[in-house]
Amino acid sequence: MYTEAFSVGVILLVCWIALTLLDLAAAGLVALFFGVSFKRCFVWGLLSLAVPVVLLLYGVLIERNCYRVNTVELAFEELPEGFDGYTIVQLSDIHSRSFRHRAASLQRAVDKVNALDADLIAFTGDLVTIGPDELEVTAPVLKGLRASDGVVSVLGNHDYCIYIKRSPGGMTPEQAMEELIAREQAMGWRLLRNEHWTLHHGGDSIAIVGVENTSTSPHFPSRGDLWKALHGTDGLFHILLSHDPTHWDMGVIGKDIPLTLSGHTHAMQFSLLGWSPIGHFYKQSKGLYRNGNQQLYINIGLGETIFPARIGAMPEITRIVLRSGKKQI
Repeated sequence: MYTEAFSVGVILLVCWIALTLLDLAAAGLVALFFGVSFKRCFVWGLLSLAVPVVLLLYGVLIERNCYRVNTVELAFEELPEGFDGYTIVQLSDIHSRSFRHRAASLQRAVDKVNALDADLIAFTGDLVTIGPDELEVTAPVLKGLRASDGVVSVLGNHDYCIYIKRSPGGMTPEQAMEELIAREQAMGWRLLRNEHWTLHHGGDSIAIVGVENTSTSPHFPSRGDLWKALHGTDGLFHILLSHDPTHWDMGVIGKDIPLTLSGHTHAMQFSLLGWSPIGHFYKQSKGLYRNGNQQLYINIGLGETIFPARIGAMPEITRIVLRSGKKQI
């Protein structure tokens, strides 16, 4: 924790020095060309510079530890009556590295999930950021997740451990990924790798379909095989777990897949009055989307990458209530 705090402190200090120098230059130019008091311009500039610093500290110390439960009810004409009222809690993008000094915070998230008494917990990828060693802290906590039908999961782009650096005697990304998978399964999670799982409830059945990461971006692994995952599910209602939401436009729309659950975007861990810059990078970036009789929900995740903060993009636990079309919301 001290290392993380020191890193954040150094970043803040460097940014503050750079911005103060810019403030000096800007105040000097305003005073020179507009005859305004240099001191007044400089002081107001310093006050405005304090705003992003305060926001960052808030995001680091407070908001990323506040877990929001979003409840959405989704109706489908095709949903079997036996699954009317079935509840799925979606989690995504835990990025265990971001909890390496915050096990107690993660435990609060797990407690919130368990209190929802879900039928199923669906995790849509990115359990780690770099490698499987991150699970030494988080696995004992995550193993405590409880739902009637257990926890089902898929891999995200980070779960392929492509960012791990091989050292002499160290693990390759492939070896690290296999260890990650073994540890995930040891937690009791059902990992779907281009396969499906048939769920039975109330005398009816549906298929939970899970694909490996599939993306339009060349920077991320694309190893999904949707046709393979769907094989043998004819006539069943399909719920697809696919980490990257670009897969929806890329290969899901137009297929017999009424509901897709994704993550990946984090809403860029920043949102101001509902606006996030992530919307400029992803056509579907957070929350619920519809296309005809198909729906996509994007969970913005629990953890962080790049910087250890969330500002206006509170870590999300999504409670999804399925409704039969005969019982519209």
